[in-house]
Amino acid sequence: MENSPDNIKTNNYSKFSGFLKLTKFRLGSLVVFSAIITYFTVAKEVNVNAVFALSIGGLLVTSAANGFNQIIEKDLDRLMDRTKKRPMPLGVLSHSEAFIFCTVLGIAGTIMLWVFTNPLCGILGFISIILYAVVYTPLKRITPLSVLVGAFPGALPTLIGAVAASEGFGEITFFAFLLFMIQFIWQFPHFWALAWFNNDDYAKAGFHLLPSKGGKDDASKFQILIYSVFLLITSLFPFVFHFVGIISVTICIICGFALLLQAYNFYRLPTNEHAKKLFLVTLVYLPVVQLALMTKS
Repeated sequence: MENSPDNIKTNNYSKFSGFLKLTKFRLGSLVVFSAIITYFTVAKEVNVNAVFALSIGGLLVTSAANGFNQIIEKDLDRLMDRTKKRPMPLGVLSHSEAFIFCTVLGIAGTIMLWVFTNPLCGILGFISIILYAVVYTPLKRITPLSVLVGAFPGALPTLIGAVAASEGFGEITFFAFLLFMIQFIWQFPHFWALAWFNNDDYAKAGFHLLPSKGGKDDASKFQILIYSVFLLITSLFPFVFHFVGIISVTICIICGFALLLQAYNFYRLPTNEHAKKLFLVTLVYLPVVQLALMTKS
C-alpha cells in the first residue's frame, strides 16, 4: 500500500507543489509584472531578448528570495495561521532540498539578468535577494523599521526593469529613480494595512511590523495616512519633471485620491475590515498607476 502507484504520484505531486509554494509564484508574477511594465515605460527600443530574460530571470530571483525567507522562518511559520500550511512547516521539503533549490534559482536568475540584460541588473537582482532574506527577514522580530528595510528589495524589481532598458553596464536614470520611489512609498500603506488585520497572527511569531511599537494604536494609523499622502505626491513627480503627460498624471491623481480616501476612512474607523479594504485598494492602485505612466500620454 505504501509503495502503490497512487501513493507515489501523491508524493511526487506534494514535492512539486511544495517547491511551487516555496517560490510564492503568484506574488512573484506580480513583482515581475512591475519590472516588465517599467521596462516598457523607460525603453526607447524594445529588445525581445531583454524582456524574456527580465521575465524569467526576475521570476527566478524573486522566487529565490521568497524561498530563503521561508527556510529561515520555518519554525516561526508554524506558529501563525496564515503560514502554518507552507511546505517547510509541513515538512513537505527538507531544509537541504529547499536550500539547494533556492540557491540554484538565485544563481540562475542573477546570471540571466547579468548576461542577457546588463551587469547592473544582475547585481541589483543579487542585492534584492540578500536584502530580503539576510537583512529584512531577521529584522521582522526586532524592530518596526524592518518594513523600511524590506521596502528596498520590494521596490528593486521596478529599478531592475528600468535598468534593463539601458545599454552597456547599466544605468540608473532620474526617471528610473522616480518610478522606484513610487513603488517604494506604495509599500508602506500596502504592507501596514496587511499587518494591521494580521497583527494578532504576526504577534504569535513575535513580528513587529506596524510602524509604532504600540502596534494597533493612533501612531500606526496616522503613519498609514501620512504615507498615503506621500504616495500621492510622489506619483506626480514624473509629470512635474516632464516624463509623462496630462492623461497619465490625471490617472495617478485619481488613483492617489481613491487610496487616500480609503486611508482616511481607515484612520477614522481603524477596524480590520477597513484595513482589508485599504489593502485591496493598494493592490489595484499600483498596476493601474504603472500602466498609466507607461503610456506617457
